[in-house]
Amino acid sequence: MSKGIVLAGNLVVDYVKNVSCYPAPGMLATIHGSSRCIGGCAANTAIGISRLDEGIPLKSIGIVGDDDNGRFVLDILRQNRIDISSVIVSQLEETAYTDVMSDSVSGERTFFHSRGANAKFSSEHIDFSSLSASMFHIGYALLLDAMDAPERQYGTEMAKTLAMASMIGMQTSMDVVSESGNRFSDVVIPCLQHCDYIIINEIEASQICGIAARDVSGNILQENMKSICQKIIELGVRKAVVVHAPEAGWYLTRSGEWICMESLILPAGYIKGAVGAGDAYCAGILYAIHQGLTPYEGMRIARASAAANLSAENTIDGMRSLKETLALEKMFSPDI
Repeated sequence: MSKGIVLAGNLVVDYVKNVSCYPAPGMLATIHGSSRCIGGCAANTAIGISRLDEGIPLKSIGIVGDDDNGRFVLDILRQNRIDISSVIVSQLEETAYTDVMSDSVSGERTFFHSRGANAKFSSEHIDFSSLSASMFHIGYALLLDAMDAPERQYGTEMAKTLAMASMIGMQTSMDVVSESGNRFSDVVIPCLQHCDYIIINEIEASQICGIAARDVSGNILQENMKSICQKIIELGVRKAVVVHAPEAGWYLTRSGEWICMESLILPAGYIKGAVGAGDAYCAGILYAIHQGLTPYEGMRIARASAAANLSAENTIDGMRSLKETLALEKMFSPDI
């Protein structure tokens, strides 16, 4: 089988602003620093995998504008050995961008997003006949307008895209954006039967299946996590559901293998930002699947990859090689 991973979907420029706090309406917070960085599933996850292992063929597919931000995105992908031959440069739409407000104390972040060219991305922009990779990952559902649109046969355009990738023999996976509202049933659920894997956070998992992941105080309901994963399996995911949260990660296969793994215990002051931590976790899981590693090994790599991401203010500067990533486990493992 061909090797390599295709990462399709959002290509974004993040303007990360480190703020003293996230202020109440009408109040002021101090910006301690700002930077521009690449963002979005098709960029962050691809670069995360590339940093783990330079030998894996990677292709990003999406749309950017014919503007300075678009050129910035393409340059960063190229520098990280990502095939950009299938990225479309639009003459009509600007490159998507996000203003990210990152709390300097907690690392929590708030996003203000302009969809830009991403809103037009659909299956029509993917030449499936040219793809020879073994895996196809797409994200983010709920943040790609054309992909989220209804489709007569499959339910949504993204579901159709995943089905087409499956038809040519690729394993499929998807990621979702955290969103308030009730669109999950209409947009996400039709995709699940065409996914071998879904890799999402606890908020998204809860909204897909309707089972609470946290109590009213915000604490993880550990006793609910397996039921959440099982319900998503029942909704159609073919091989495994992976859910991640700051506290831990959970992995349930359709055959019943269940893993709960605590996050690494990071010292005070280690976290510089949390932008892209979910993509970094996803990169670790996809890398392990591609390499034929066990779910347990994948969880180890994923939590260490997320920890590496947290050491930098932007989405990619904290990412590092597999050896360097797993070294963090030895330093910060709760199991030791």
